[in-house]
Amino acid sequence: MSTYTTLASFAQTAGLLYFVGMFLAIAVYAFWPRNKTRFDEAAQVPLREE
Repeated sequence: MSTYTTLASFAQTAGLLYFVGMFLAIAVYAFWPRNKTRFDEAAQVPLREE
């Protein structure tokens, strides 16, 4: 196996793990019960008449 193939395989695997980890972190943040009020308030901002 050449060095290029080894490095390309490592980069693909590391990138996949990085993006899966980021997705899981964002999903946990979005669905964390403590953040519900913050997101509910933000959802009402366009409907306010100020």
